[in-house]
Amino acid sequence: MTTVRIPADWPGTEEQARAVQDALRARVVLDEPGPPPGTGRVTGVDVAYDDERDVVAAAAVVLDAASLDVVAEATAVGRISFPYVPGLLAFRELPTVLAALDALPCPPGLVVCDGYGRAHPRRFGLASHLGVLTSLPTIGVAKNPFTFAHDTPDTPRGSTAPLLDGREEVGRALRTRDAVKPVFVSVGHRTDLDNACAHTLALTPAHRLPETTRRADALCRRALREAAGA
Repeated sequence: MTTVRIPADWPGTEEQARAVQDALRARVVLDEPGPPPGTGRVTGVDVAYDDERDVVAAAAVVLDAASLDVVAEATAVGRISFPYVPGLLAFRELPTVLAALDALPCPPGLVVCDGYGRAHPRRFGLASHLGVLTSLPTIGVAKNPFTFAHDTPDTPRGSTAPLLDGREEVGRALRTRDAVKPVFVSVGHRTDLDNACAHTLALTPAHRLPETTRRADALCRRALREAAGA
């Protein structure tokens, strides 16, 4: 487990954080398809908080994209680096997420975030922010649609409906299980939306949420419990 310090130049106010988003958003790459689904490695990242103790734990779990077997995993624990502000959650999570990724013994391949990329009011959610900082291909797979409208996808697995901000498609509601609530997929960095949805389906053979997210969630929760008991 890696212990993380908040970077000295990390934003401390909402105004500073939004300025960082504005500066980095132009660096998002949207004209690459990303790696083919089912090939190479794919990594899930997730975080867990203990607000009373001012602690956040992050996990990165690398899976073989074909078999979904775990290849490597790493965790990091640090202080919460930013207050809770909707639309600025990346600033609470990124220092520990980056440390967990850095602690991996192998390249992560595509990174799947439990959150948003382009499907964000400022078009720069966690998946986009992480992708720009690391130059890795990233996607966001969220449990809820945040502020955006969508029609209900058809019942069968694989059905989609556009996630819309006005007329702009910022992501897709994707049915990963027949007749089960969809997940909400968006591009982070160096991928396209079709490929992001294909990866999500490849990562959900038996459950609503991707195996990357499920395993990273369990690991970061365990790391947080261990940190609390230390």
